[in-house]
Amino acid sequence: MGVNLDKPNRWKADISQSVDMYNSWFMEFAPSAFRGTRIKTTKDVEAAFASTANIADLRPAILREHPEILPALRMSTCPPLAVDRLIGLSGTPSNMVRRLEDEKKIPARMAESDVDAALTKIGAIISKMADPDILVWLGRKAPATESEIHRAATIIADRLCGAVANPIIRNAQEKRRLAIVKDWLEARGYKQISSGEAKGFDGMRPGTFGFRMNARVGLKGGTRNVNIPVDVAIMPKTARANRLPVFFEAKSAGDYTNTNKRRKEEAQRITQLRSTYGSKVQFNLFLCGYFNSGYLGYEAAEGIDWVWEHRIDDLALFGI
Repeated sequence: MGVNLDKPNRWKADISQSVDMYNSWFMEFAPSAFRGTRIKTTKDVEAAFASTANIADLRPAILREHPEILPALRMSTCPPLAVDRLIGLSGTPSNMVRRLEDEKKIPARMAESDVDAALTKIGAIISKMADPDILVWLGRKAPATESEIHRAATIIADRLCGAVANPIIRNAQEKRRLAIVKDWLEARGYKQISSGEAKGFDGMRPGTFGFRMNARVGLKGGTRNVNIPVDVAIMPKTARANRLPVFFEAKSAGDYTNTNKRRKEEAQRITQLRSTYGSKVQFNLFLCGYFNSGYLGYEAAEGIDWVWEHRIDDLALFGI
């Protein structure tokens, strides 16, 4: 017997409550989460200004020393440049630009002369397309004032944060949801496993739980094994020897579209877990937000159960 997957008569009411809970959180906390990230990003942009004499010095030597400033430079142009657009305009190798962007590093195996040539092209594009309405000091004799620098950094930070607004919100939601699970478990005497205390979930003792633990599973065909991350692993207090923990994937969604796109991921994950550890694997979801009946029906058909955040006490029904 399931906890929620076999009770479609109450899905509609749960969906409404879950959407209301997510929207309430978003209205109250999402702006502060975004604002906190923007404040940090503004400081990063100001540091980029300091490194480049306020975008006036984009020599290869500067970009070599500060590869982390590329995103800020892309957002300082008119119009702001996406990574692919910068690659196309500058004619630089895509692997180099993406390494600068993603890893904040210069490609180690690239010849120095080729690196300098590519960085020169990037600098030339940024200089040519620098936004004069933001970088108001460019082209004049008077140096940039402190207020002008801060104003420009704030605008560029807004552009950077706007491009990753959804991840910022998701990260804030993830921290909040895991904290709620932690509080619920600790209130009932469970102890969180510290980093390195257990090598994977197979070393968990009864009455313990862990976040972001890896489950090693075999891929189709059995040719190799991979680790898949599990958001929450809980070993019930009454667990006998060799029992598997109860797994939960913590999920939130601010609209219905992405949930339906990603529902196959959970089905694939439980299939991998079952093929490796047997049919008794308990892989469930901890949900908050926009999860409609189509999504729930799909997961139920795969044998995946769930707990709603607005009814978190349902965790006890999993024997926890």
